[in-house]
Amino acid sequence: MITSQSSLRVSLPFPRNINWPLHPNVEYSSVKSKPLRNIPSVHELLESPPLQNLVERANRNVVVNGVRTFLDNLRQEMQTSADLPIPNPTELAERIVHWIQEDETPSLRPVVNATGILLHTGLGRAPLATEALRAVQEVSRDYASLEVDLTTGQRSQRVAAVTKLLKQLTGAEASVVVNNNAGATLLTLAALAQGKEVIVARGELVEIGGSFRLPEVMEQSGAVLREVGSTNKTRATDYRNAISERTAALLKVHPSNYVVTGFTEEASLDDLITLGRQRHIPVVHDIGSGALLDFAQFGVEGEPLATHSLRQGADVVLFSGDKLLGGPQCGIICGSRVYIDRIASHPLMRALRVDKMTLAALAATLRLYRDPQEAIQAVPLLRLLNTPVDNLRQRAEKLSIQFATLPTIATAKPVDDVSFLGGGSLPNQQLATVCVALVPVSGRVNQAAAELRAADPAVFARVHNEQILLDLRSVSPSEDQKLMEAARQLTAG
Repeated sequence: MITSQSSLRVSLPFPRNINWPLHPNVEYSSVKSKPLRNIPSVHELLESPPLQNLVERANRNVVVNGVRTFLDNLRQEMQTSADLPIPNPTELAERIVHWIQEDETPSLRPVVNATGILLHTGLGRAPLATEALRAVQEVSRDYASLEVDLTTGQRSQRVAAVTKLLKQLTGAEASVVVNNNAGATLLTLAALAQGKEVIVARGELVEIGGSFRLPEVMEQSGAVLREVGSTNKTRATDYRNAISERTAALLKVHPSNYVVTGFTEEASLDDLITLGRQRHIPVVHDIGSGALLDFAQFGVEGEPLATHSLRQGADVVLFSGDKLLGGPQCGIICGSRVYIDRIASHPLMRALRVDKMTLAALAATLRLYRDPQEAIQAVPLLRLLNTPVDNLRQRAEKLSIQFATLPTIATAKPVDDVSFLGGGSLPNQQLATVCVALVPVSGRVNQAAAELRAADPAVFARVHNEQILLDLRSVSPSEDQKLMEAARQLTAG
């Protein structure tokens, strides 16, 4: 339903992405170029059945403004295009209705992720657990105890809802939550090292996505980066030799979105912690994706755990909430109280803080982790990772039979393939999967993939070897019929 009150804009009266006529079985007539007076009035068009129907189910102001905007642009186009035909009123009304509906369709809407990339940044990364969604709804519907202590009635810290849970799950003395992990890095370095040096391995200064580079984010904190080692080799002695009276922190960044192999060496976290204790310098460990469970049980190796880093002795640990944790977008900072207190009291904390909905979703997600088996069943990302390949194959076989009955599908069959975690996590780790491979009768695979994205519900797939691959590793079983609904909207052309 259209509810927006915003004005509508259009560059052309007949959008290029709309195929005319709208209804191929209806014959439309057009009036060749005539004076502007031949254009129907707003009132006349609003009396037409198509727009009357739209007004009954939509916001009248939006419809009226849409008609006016469309006609204004038509008049402007006619002044520059002498041969522009004017549709009859009924046809024109149909076009205006379609244009208004297209313009008012939200660009941010649910989609089915059949790409096999479980943490697809473009598709919002990790979906939230039902418990998290319920918590968001509850605190959003009414007022909430965001910064008020219910016992004393006095003002409290807004992160109080999650600090207790993070302490239970990670062993951290204290914690704060900000908008994302880049924000966590920015805030931590600003609080601990502004105007001073932070020693970091040259090979750990990564680009984090969207053309944003970690050193650029770090520099905005006011800290001076002291790069040590080479791209492929950095030793503990490199850190030790770089320490001076200006050194404020030792930083280790987990390279979650790339892999360097071959002639390589890196200083371990234990090496830096030992050095930090000797020189009384805090050690900050950015672990990136934020795993709270050992992902080896899902066939995924090498991802550091926040719990392990803190137990080893890292003073501050940073990680994301919307990646391997499977929660909302946020950056989590855990560690020693003496450093977390400094971070929490920095002025940037106000600029980077999260809202009640994020905190509610995060708290609900963290509560699930108190029972690891419950988390595996309830957190969508973990549930998808834990799905046996045999289950995926059974679903793929069933769906292939259903797809094969559609007149627009030439062939449909299960195929073995691999999925990836995505989201900057474990780039070389492959996950066994089963896809449904579709070949449209048109043979136009890219066009069919585009039609799936434009369908309702929208489905994102991947194209490989002249086939559309629907990867079931990233599709919940409850979404299988959505795949069918989208496929039914494919055209034969």
